[in-house]
Amino acid sequence: MSDPKYDEGVIMALVERFNTQRLPKALELKDRIDAGGTLNDLDMNFLQSVLADAQSIKPLIERHPEYQDLVGRAAQLFREITGKALENEKNAG
Repeated sequence: MSDPKYDEGVIMALVERFNTQRLPKALELKDRIDAGGTLNDLDMNFLQSVLADAQSIKPLIERHPEYQDLVGRAAQLFREITGKALENEKNAG
């Protein structure tokens, strides 16, 4: 069983990181990809890090379903980025 105060602190830290780091980077990637660009190694490392973090917070989100919509929207953004990037790679190759 988890401590609700601990969960609250972790969630606040995750939301802060998302708002200040992850979302701005994702939006920059989306703009570049939407303009026909492709992902470089740093972008791939960023996306792998986001995916690993998403996997690790699944139990936390299951305990706090009020954040599922936010997580779902973020996941959709990253799916759009990776899908369009793959399309761009195929078109460039």
